[in-house]
Amino acid sequence: MTKTIKTNNKYIPFPFKISKKKNESADTFTLRLDWQVDHDPGQFIQVSIPGIGEAPISISSYSKKYLEISIRKVGNVTNALFNLKKGDTLLVRGPYGKGYPMDNLKGNNIIFIGGGCGVAPLKGAIEYVERKRKEFGDVILFIGYRSPGDILFSHKQKIWDDNFKVHLSVDTIPSKTCYSGNVGFITQTIEKEKITNENTVVFICGPPIMMEKSIKILKSKGFNNKQIFISAERLMYCAFGLCCHCMIQGKLTCLDGPVFRYDEVINFKTD
Repeated sequence: MTKTIKTNNKYIPFPFKISKKKNESADTFTLRLDWQVDHDPGQFIQVSIPGIGEAPISISSYSKKYLEISIRKVGNVTNALFNLKKGDTLLVRGPYGKGYPMDNLKGNNIIFIGGGCGVAPLKGAIEYVERKRKEFGDVILFIGYRSPGDILFSHKQKIWDDNFKVHLSVDTIPSKTCYSGNVGFITQTIEKEKITNENTVVFICGPPIMMEKSIKILKSKGFNNKQIFISAERLMYCAFGLCCHCMIQGKLTCLDGPVFRYDEVINFKTD
């Protein structure tokens, strides 16, 4: 049964049961909660397990029936979440932050650039466009992973191929790995492709070096800072602007982000 929380207090954690768990790769997995909540693509929630801790996790879906979070095992909380199974309960509060301004971008062409687990925060925005396909122009996905074993959301690949122009690439192929796709850094693909900056916006999320290189290439192709949106990954504790741990260029990631237009945080440094 889908659970709807009827409260305006986003700062109180509520218990939710996991309705589905899917392993995406060796170290990344997706949990589905049957939670009906209004949210924008790019927002995040705070997920906690009593006795272990709490962590901010981006929403990786766009649905009125459920909410999904895709998590990489990198610490105590995420490792504990990995050990949960369907039917187990976790605590959730949110959603928080500013997501992608999808309603303001209708009619635009959109380019998505994602690297590794940075594809997860983009996935909700991609699904938004997928559901409202006629309201947007051309859509291009540039997605890069370290190796074939790191590819996420393989079940979405055909849907994305049918709706968008997709460039998927891996950095390397380990020996004895069966893979016939593109090999090389995704930034190399972006550099080679002919893309127009006319009536186009770009969403980027991934490793800092990939984001920096992608922005440099986009600027060489005529894009300006106001056409580029980045999803800033910062460890957020309180999620309502009190601790200031997530500050970038005088802005709080938990309130003013995590999605920023690039001209707002062009130097991209933690204060």
